[in-house]
Amino acid sequence: MDANKQALQVAALKNGTVIDHIPSEKLFTVVSLLRLERMDNNITIGFNLESKKLGKKGIIKIADKFFCDEEINRIAVIAPNVKLNIVRDYEIAEKKYVQLPDQLKGIVKCANPMCITNNEPMKTFFKVIDKERCIIRCHYCEKEQQREQIVII
Repeated sequence: MDANKQALQVAALKNGTVIDHIPSEKLFTVVSLLRLERMDNNITIGFNLESKKLGKKGIIKIADKFFCDEEINRIAVIAPNVKLNIVRDYEIAEKKYVQLPDQLKGIVKCANPMCITNNEPMKTFFKVIDKERCIIRCHYCEKEQQREQIVII
């Protein structure tokens, strides 16, 4: 097998979005967070692919889907160094790096059992107070959480 065929582990995409450099253990959390199981688009998921940076990585290719920054940046909560490629006519038209947004709404569970969001039917709302270390603060009870403590809803 020639080197080009070996390097191409996942089929080419004509138009759409490629989410790359996802840590393998976070791949299916990203799938769930983006609600990909509800889409009708052609979706290719690569799991435990070889990566020089990560050892093993995940990749997701979604045909004919272009996410807004807010949708994609939500995954920074669990996978902070993901790369996003926008593909148009088989060429990478744009590259983006995922960043934590300033606010997280309805994504993360509050760790405070007394928080109103754990006792009333309402969406959680967190302010990101440290993007580099992923520290968030609940808008309602002011409980702070770090990445290791975060539970995705």
